[in-house]
Amino acid sequence: MSDMELKATKYSVDPPVATLTLSRPHRRNAWTGRMHTEFRWLLEQAEADPAVRAVIITGEGRDFCVGADTAALQGHSDKGGYDAGTPPDLAMPGYGVAPEFNQNFAFMMALEVITIAAVNGAAAGAGLVLACYCDLRFAAADAKLTTAHGPLGLPAEFGLSWVLPRLVGITRSNDLLLSSRKLLASQTQGWGLWNEIMDAELLMDHVNNYAHDMVARVAPSSLSVTKRQIYLDQHRDVGTAVAESDRLLSDMIPSPDYVEGVRALSERRAARWPDR
Repeated sequence: MSDMELKATKYSVDPPVATLTLSRPHRRNAWTGRMHTEFRWLLEQAEADPAVRAVIITGEGRDFCVGADTAALQGHSDKGGYDAGTPPDLAMPGYGVAPEFNQNFAFMMALEVITIAAVNGAAAGAGLVLACYCDLRFAAADAKLTTAHGPLGLPAEFGLSWVLPRLVGITRSNDLLLSSRKLLASQTQGWGLWNEIMDAELLMDHVNNYAHDMVARVAPSSLSVTKRQIYLDQHRDVGTAVAESDRLLSDMIPSPDYVEGVRALSERRAARWPDR
């Protein structure tokens, strides 16, 4: 980690799972240009590390991320325009896979590593956006949620108007996007926003166990290719999706992961997967 001093995040690896923690608890993990810069740089490190197959994203303390820092919001007003506060050499993980993903937060869909949100507390604005762009989402029952943009006179941020309807449907997403009302994760039970909702004290152990179990059972190639199919197929017709799956099937049958998977199944043992 010598290439960047981490001031707004923390990062640890327990192979094959990494944990990326938003770490400004004194500001309720409010999003800043510095946090954005570190966040993208850390995901670039995870993507480049063959020993990492999944990244858990959470917040330090009692909050996940309450959205943009109020000082940054005031700065936009003072300058008369939006200032991301990020450097010109911002890390570009996931960029170049497909044009659809070459944007803020959308790049997460192009990563090979699986991203898992562990929403331990309040998730507002950019914090809710971040959770929605993760591949899997788990939440503490008492986590407060809001899109937040409406009372500030802003648009839905970072493509949330695209991703949220795909998670919860147009009726419920309209409720959240148009009203910017606050509600608890427990009030969204059954919406499809979360894989699971649980008591806060159980969250991190559960998510860690889920992540380690997933990467132990599923072949590295299958996990990354399936993720790629899921998001590219959001932009395809069904025939193209079927044809691509047929092509991938032919390509992957000769792979070492397939050979090991079949051998493990026939020998009734756990598979021994290589690094990604």
